[in-house]
Amino acid sequence: MAKDIRRDEPPGLYCVELRTENWNQLVDWYREVLGLRVLVRVIDDGYALLEAGETRLALLAREKCGETSRRISLAFEVKDVRQVCARLEAVGSPVSHPKHDQEGLREANTTDPDGNWIRLFCWPRH
Repeated sequence: MAKDIRRDEPPGLYCVELRTENWNQLVDWYREVLGLRVLVRVIDDGYALLEAGETRLALLAREKCGETSRRISLAFEVKDVRQVCARLEAVGSPVSHPKHDQEGLREANTTDPDGNWIRLFCWPRH
């Protein structure tokens, strides 16, 4: 008889972890520019946990992190893509101009100070 290995509930994604050599700069960027709320910040350990909607973003200080990868991007749902893009441009972050599709989905792309790919989007208002 085969053992049933299915789970009763699917696992929940608690957080995404980013390792960085520029911990202070990244914490400030996600907090001040994207507006994420810092839940935990342990300076001596180089650890920050930020609230990002229903999940969290953990920033971990490391001496060597390697290259950033385009295989992974962080997609953030925002209320107003243009408003967030204005904040990004004000601090010198590269921003693709906001675009929208036929259904009204608006999106733009940028990178954080470490070069991690960030996608910003908002659903159409009805």
